Amino acid sequence: MPLISSTGARSGLDLEGIIKATLDAQRIPKQNRLNQQEGRLQVELSAVGEMRSVLSNLQSSAEKLTESSLFSAMKASVSQPESGNVISVESSENANTGNFDIAVTQLAKGSRAVSADGAFASSDTVVNTNAGALTFGAGTESFSLDLAAGSTLEDIRNAVNNSEDNFGVTADIINTGTEAKLVFRSNVSGAGNDLIVSNDNAQLDAVSTVANAGGAGGMAIAVDDEATDAIIEVDGIQATNDTNIFADVIQGSTITALKDSEGTETAQLSIARDDAGVKKSVDEFVKSYNSVVSSLNEMGAEGSMLQGDATVRGLKSQLNSVLTSTFGDDQTLFDLGFGLDNDGKLTQENPITNVSEVLSDNPSALQSVLGGENGLASRMDTFLNGYVGAGGSLQMRRDSINDSLDRVSDSRESLQRRMESMEETLRSKYQALDSLVGQLRDRGDYVSAQLANLPGFTRDND
Repeated sequence: MPLISSTGARSGLDLEGIIKATLDAQRIPKQNRLNQQEGRLQVELSAVGEMRSVLSNLQSSAEKLTESSLFSAMKASVSQPESGNVISVESSENANTGNFDIAVTQLAKGSRAVSADGAFASSDTVVNTNAGALTFGAGTESFSLDLAAGSTLEDIRNAVNNSEDNFGVTADIINTGTEAKLVFRSNVSGAGNDLIVSNDNAQLDAVSTVANAGGAGGMAIAVDDEATDAIIEVDGIQATNDTNIFADVIQGSTITALKDSEGTETAQLSIARDDAGVKKSVDEFVKSYNSVVSSLNEMGAEGSMLQGDATVRGLKSQLNSVLTSTFGDDQTLFDLGFGLDNDGKLTQENPITNVSEVLSDNPSALQSVLGGENGLASRMDTFLNGYVGAGGSLQMRRDSINDSLDRVSDSRESLQRRMESMEETLRSKYQALDSLVGQLRDRGDYVSAQLANLPGFTRDND
């Protein structure tokens, strides 16, 4: 810290200006060099970050091309009838290709049981005076429900709907205006899977489909309320299932029936190779590659801070080498419709053919060159990993730049300490000079005053 803030006050000399000029002469050149060095390092660090980003994107798009399911994926397209959607379809890579007409003859549904007419006046009607239990079953599903003595119709409805063991039975009370009707609905579909409600207390017969002593209970399932199978027709061939989901009726495809077809209408299903998925992945790869090329061209351009940079030059050269390699049966990307423009960017057409035509006519060749075991995507992924992977060259360079920035920061702190020390030294020296000159001025003023007081002494004012 400075020893005094007004050096020169006694002498009248501009010692503060001298101190500042001396310190500036030492500090400013060194500070400018540190600023320039830090600026270059920040530009380089930003460029390395951009390189890592665009190369990582390219690596991700290359990895997608190596996925085994990409070139074997199948896509189902459905043209629905005018009445609305009757089916939905999902196809796996094992699906059979072809075109199919599909009609939904009947949807699968669960059963519905309704209490007898006049059984209950209202939802507050007490059903049982003694405790008992109801057991619900449908197909392979079942659960039991304990009911306390004095349970009302509403209590039974709430107990069913709130049961943690309930497999899919819903209880409702419908008030007709003259009575209350209890309704049980089961979500277990399929012919023969009607809801069965039994009890261990005859007082609960009115809310059961099976009486305690055997025979019919008070809840009945009408013919139209019975559980049914789903029925569809594929090119006129009927298929049934206990749910609305049909797996492998057409190999490798799952058909879900959504509603009954009206009249003779059908949905048209087409199953084909998912060329759109392949095209999308190829588009992403080309876009990512060209983004890398644009970034490297900009970084290495004349006048750029990284003009002539070895990493930029090396990347451009190696990327071009991978791209122009021979794959599979001595094929290159250019045999598959790819090309390069004047800026080194990848295109999907050349004077002979284009990628879309090759995908349509010879997809296996495209798969071999792009996604094969030693194809472009695999080689590109391995190559890029040496740059952007853990311990890759770009990470090492980033760490080196950060180390250099830390040294610049240390140099700033060191320079600041040296300037503070120099300022203290200068102020100490100039304070002594200021004091000495001040003393001499004081003595001179004293001598002048004494001489002025001597008899006959006159001051020459000229």
